[in-house]
Amino acid sequence: MSDLSRPYRTAAVIPAAGRGVRLGPGAPKALRALGGTPMLIHAVRAMAASRSVSLVVVVAPPDGAPEVKNLLDEHALPERTDYLVVPGGDTRQESVRLGLDALPEDVSVVLVHDAARPLVPVDTVDAVIEAVRDGAPAVVPALPLADTVKEVEPGAPGEPEPVLGTPERARLRAVQTPQGFDRDTLVRAHKTVTAGGEGATDDAGMVERLGAPVVVVPGHEEAFKVTRPLDLVLAEAVLARRRANDGF
Repeated sequence: MSDLSRPYRTAAVIPAAGRGVRLGPGAPKALRALGGTPMLIHAVRAMAASRSVSLVVVVAPPDGAPEVKNLLDEHALPERTDYLVVPGGDTRQESVRLGLDALPEDVSVVLVHDAARPLVPVDTVDAVIEAVRDGAPAVVPALPLADTVKEVEPGAPGEPEPVLGTPERARLRAVQTPQGFDRDTLVRAHKTVTAGGEGATDDAGMVERLGAPVVVVPGHEEAFKVTRPLDLVLAEAVLARRRANDGF
């Protein structure tokens, strides 16, 4: 268990070692420009915007840590926050674990954030941190679903797929990031939960498999994941609106 006497220092880990195949050829997804600035920089700034976050760890492609470090150095980031770049692994799960390994001992709350969610508002980040500080081992921001969801028997691409059932939409949530954790719980999950294939893409899911409780706090529509070209169009529009409203 965490020692309650130690300060609540919060760090954010951003795994950014992936290539982002669905956005098409070119630069890795995290380095794609959004409003003239790489998405990764937007994501780092989004974490550092919270006054509770004292450290942001960026997990870079295994051979790309110097380039990512240079990228961070080239862009204006909040000075009250420390930044660290570490080389990642072959899977997202491995990269998150390497980010965890790099955290100082006094960090007790850990956020894990997708570099592909560059526009998450600071209020969402703060809500996740606050819920962890209030005692939740794992916290995820999430939104109710707008669409009805069908469970199907997967078939070949483009082929009709038989429907197996229709989950009750009111009970479903679309999960976003940052996900927040009590550090000891997340470290234990990464040590004990194994995932096949590409490894776990949902850290809260690993904590669930430990049997520890996970809670949901309200997410935000602007915390969407930039995965496909249309998402990039939407992100540019959100950023343009923010700049018009905030004058930055």
